Amino acid sequence: MTAAPPAHDNGEQNHQQQQQQYALVKRAEDEREDIFKRYELGLDPHNVVDSWENPTFEIYHITDKYGFMHDSRLPSSRDSQEVQRTKIELERDKKWVKMLNHWPPPQDKLHKRVYKGIPDRMRWPAWKQLLNVQQSMDNNVGVYARMLQMAKENATETRQIDADVNRQFRDNLAYRERYSVKQCSLFNVLNAYSIYNSELGYCQGMACVAGVLLLYMQEEEAFWALNTLITDRKYGMHGLFIEGFPKLTRFIEHHDRILSKIMRKLHKHFMKHNVDALLYAIKWFFVVFVERVPFSLSLRVWDIFLLDGDRVILAMAITILYLHKDELLRLKDMDGIIEYLQVKLHKNFGYSDDDAIQALERVMKKLKDLKLDVPPPAKTNEFPTRPLGVFVAADLEKKTGRRRDYTDTEKQVLTDVITRQEQNAIEVQSTVSYETSECATVTLTVPEDSHSIRSSLAGTSVASHGSSETMSLEDNNIHLKTANMLQNAPQREMLLGT
Repeated sequence: MTAAPPAHDNGEQNHQQQQQQYALVKRAEDEREDIFKRYELGLDPHNVVDSWENPTFEIYHITDKYGFMHDSRLPSSRDSQEVQRTKIELERDKKWVKMLNHWPPPQDKLHKRVYKGIPDRMRWPAWKQLLNVQQSMDNNVGVYARMLQMAKENATETRQIDADVNRQFRDNLAYRERYSVKQCSLFNVLNAYSIYNSELGYCQGMACVAGVLLLYMQEEEAFWALNTLITDRKYGMHGLFIEGFPKLTRFIEHHDRILSKIMRKLHKHFMKHNVDALLYAIKWFFVVFVERVPFSLSLRVWDIFLLDGDRVILAMAITILYLHKDELLRLKDMDGIIEYLQVKLHKNFGYSDDDAIQALERVMKKLKDLKLDVPPPAKTNEFPTRPLGVFVAADLEKKTGRRRDYTDTEKQVLTDVITRQEQNAIEVQSTVSYETSECATVTLTVPEDSHSIRSSLAGTSVASHGSSETMSLEDNNIHLKTANMLQNAPQREMLLGT
């Protein structure tokens, strides 16, 4: 029988553990303080910036009206169509100024003008009205400043936010220079919001959403606009970013339902080539099509999204597939289809913004006629359950950045994906012929160093929760496996992290 260790040995071990934990917390606090100091210095010449963080760039002739830079020089002169568009936008400016001075306008007039496109110079006041930003600021005087100060002292997401700010919209002049005004604003907004909405914390997709808002708003305005997008049931982005992605799951299922009813041939084509909607629609849903279609078009979609809510996202996803279904049907492998949807359409959508929006409007009407425009109702886990703006102290795990085990909710995400793929495979085998007897299936492999399935699955919306690492779909966390592998019990257990 083994003798129990002396009591003084246990006491010594506990003391050492406490010392180690204190050292880890102190290191995390020092790191947070150092990062905040660098953002407070901003463009001060004394602020140290690594050379790789500020790539050289040429401003003249390669920067578009939104501040985004292009690899090649833009035309030195404008064609007749662009001149005409400029004249039309100037006329719309006048109408929007008048309408904004008599807010709110009749709903039919607002609908018509938003679908025609909010003039870029009018997006700042228009978006603020659509998101009730001024009302939020008036009702919460001093809250943002308090959240930011608390973030400086308590935020656990700072390292991840710093990393994401450093890569967000670096091809845009507003974010191009390290510690520029907009980079500092983005850093502040995200840190402050991680304290304000402690249940959600921070996810990488929020950096893109806040980054777009900051192109048109001041810092505190963007904070409250972001809060509206996340917490208001009209937009409900909390359910996209929270652990388990309940809204993503609900939207993907409804997207598949729509596709199977109104574009059956394309739906079967996708199943045949193992193209799960999860592979192409994540960034569509998480950041409302930014960096998946030309920026000018994504802004038009944002205009309509802010007016009509999240049903616009589902309709635009179907619109994209409808407009490009012929080309998608000609592509004969998963890689080609995904590249087309994720890369090629961003460079060249193939339709003018006006034509795309007119198609979106027709699709929205068609879906409404079919009673498919609205997905099944959301569950309570898609919305905040904790009071907003109430500080919740982080546990030791978050303070030290220690990786946590997978939660049951995260494991269920993978199970749902695997189940959907198996069901698709069965349906495909019964309806279309295969070039091969093996039914290839997409599964998710869990990286050994990944701290959270929430990170590895989202790609564009990665939770940091005390981690310094970001995993994404683009980082090859999704691999091709065969159905035979899925049927192997040990393999299934490995995929689920059990």
